[in-house]
Amino acid sequence: MLTKKQHQLLLFIRDRMARDGVAPSFDEMKEALDLQSKSGIHRLIMALEERGFLRRLPHRARALEVIKLPDNMPERPTAPDRAGFTPNVITGNFSGAMAGASVKASQTSETIELPLYGKIAAGTPIEALRSPSDHVGVPGALLGSGDHYALTIEGDSMVDAGIHDGDTVIIKKCDTADNGAIVVALVDNEEATLKRLRRKGESIALEPANKSYETRIFGPDRVRVQGKLVGLMRRY
Repeated sequence: MLTKKQHQLLLFIRDRMARDGVAPSFDEMKEALDLQSKSGIHRLIMALEERGFLRRLPHRARALEVIKLPDNMPERPTAPDRAGFTPNVITGNFSGAMAGASVKASQTSETIELPLYGKIAAGTPIEALRSPSDHVGVPGALLGSGDHYALTIEGDSMVDAGIHDGDTVIIKKCDTADNGAIVVALVDNEEATLKRLRRKGESIALEPANKSYETRIFGPDRVRVQGKLVGLMRRY
C-alpha cells in the first residue's frame, strides 16, 4: 500500500516520462507535489524503490524506470500531468525543408526510416538544420502518430535530462509546445538548439539541464518551435 504522496509521485513520474521521454527533475517533482525540499522527494523515491515500483539506473542522470504500478492505478495515463507548469502554448513555424516521416497505426510493428538532420547543439546553438544527411531506422511502435525526424546531439548542456553528447534524439514535428517540454527551438531563423522551453512573462526562456550553462531568454518573436523530444537512442 502506497501513501498518498508516493502514489502521486509515481503517477507524476510515469506521466512525465510518457510525455517527454525522460524523468522529471527533483525540482519539478518537488514543485508538483508541493513539498518544501528535495530531501522529501529523495525519501519518496527510496520508498518506491524499496517497494519495487521504481528503479534508478546507475551512472545516468535523472534515469528512472517505472517497474510496476499499484492495482488501483490505470496502466496508461489519460492525460499528461501538468502539475507545476502553466499551460501556455508557444506557436512557431515549422519549415517545410525539414519534412519528417509520417507514422500510421499500421506501421507500428515495422522499422521506420527517419531522416537524420545531422547534429544539433545541446549547448550553444548551431546553424539551423536544412537537409537530411542520412537516415536512421526506428521501431514504429516507439513513434506514435505524426511526422518525426532524428537528430544527433552535440554538447552536454542537457545531461541532467539524460541526454548526452552523441545520443540520437527522436523529434515529433510540431510548432507548439507546453511550458516544460524539451523542444528543438529555432532562434532568429538561423540557430537550432535542443532545450527545455519556458515562458516567463512576455519572454521565452531556453533552459539547459546542466548547471554549467545559463538559461537564455528571448523575445517571443525570436523563437520558433520545430518539434518536441519523444525518444532517445544511444550506442554503447
